Amino acid sequence: MVLPDEKKNDNVSVASMSPIEELSGKLKFENVDDKLLHSVLENDKQTIDEGRIIQDAINNNISSFTPDLMLENLVKDFQQAKNIYGESIMRLLSGYNSNYVEKNIKLPEFQRELRKKMNEKLHELRDKKLITKENTISEKGIELASLILCVEEINNLLPTGIFGEKIHKKRNVYGDPIDINNYKKGSHYRNIAVRSSIKVAARRKHSNILLEDLRVYQRQQKGAVYLIYAVDASGSMKGKKIATAKKAGVALAYKATEEQDNVGLLVFGKEVINEVHPTTNFIELLKAIATIKSSSETNFSAMIERAIQLFPTFPATKHLLILSDALPTFGENPIQETLTACEKALLAGITISVIGIDLDKQGKQLAENIVQITNGKLYAVKNLEELDQIVLQDYYSL
Repeated sequence: MVLPDEKKNDNVSVASMSPIEELSGKLKFENVDDKLLHSVLENDKQTIDEGRIIQDAINNNISSFTPDLMLENLVKDFQQAKNIYGESIMRLLSGYNSNYVEKNIKLPEFQRELRKKMNEKLHELRDKKLITKENTISEKGIELASLILCVEEINNLLPTGIFGEKIHKKRNVYGDPIDINNYKKGSHYRNIAVRSSIKVAARRKHSNILLEDLRVYQRQQKGAVYLIYAVDASGSMKGKKIATAKKAGVALAYKATEEQDNVGLLVFGKEVINEVHPTTNFIELLKAIATIKSSSETNFSAMIERAIQLFPTFPATKHLLILSDALPTFGENPIQETLTACEKALLAGITISVIGIDLDKQGKQLAENIVQITNGKLYAVKNLEELDQIVLQDYYSL
């Protein structure tokens, strides 16, 4: 949105703000320079593919790149190797699709060609400092993967109109619904009521919108909101499930921090693997989301207990959103321990929603008990492509 110079009375045109401009203002990394940022925002294929290689490696629990071992596994058992590494990382590293690799992997000359291509690609990644000399992922590599994850998810959501105005349901004496007033000096471009401004200009028979025609929303105040996105990183979440959970987390972090709501992160398996205290720092959340890896068992109760500690003690909207594809498996009595932790959360004023991915009958029953105890919502997911929309739907319901 372009605002007029307030010292002039020139005609102005109203244009929609570019997602690239909006994103570039939020993405301030320590290791990614402006040139690399520009390459991503301008959809440079090579840079994006390099970021995807790193992101796919993280999603598939690959801590370092070892072409000889990878090649050995492909020759020994192609399908098992494909499950370990993932189809896309093989294509990005080698330049060949998986069907072509499977068809030719037994040929010695093709094996030599494949090893050469993978080593050349890793050499490029080392030169750009995206991986270390030991072929492990560097901080710059993590930031590039985070950037790719962010840009792809935001560009996916913006055209569909999923991002909208967020008005929290829980209010005290925070005023009346939104009013529309005349534009004043200092009004933020985000508050401009485009449709109302156009109507005023049309009524006045102005061919362009003048400064005097602009109308802005007077936004109502809202109470403090704290939410934590808890991602099950057990072994069954490896690959596409983890990748989709990350994209949904980016959508949530982007929208909620834009609304100045505080978002936290808990990554849990047998224990809490990583955490971010509720914050409005989008970059901190983005980097933590991008580095989520799968682990082993699932411990719901420890995660909920930790979430209670991360939430503030003062009155606020406090909400925990759990994403999982399985029952808790760790502990002497994991189901009862989970329900006991839920009762503690309720006493602390925390609501809990559960997004269940292909839950079995017992898993669905536990999820129903969790949301019933804590006044939350249950979402049953069959199509992973809908996950980001469901996460935002839960956020919008607060």
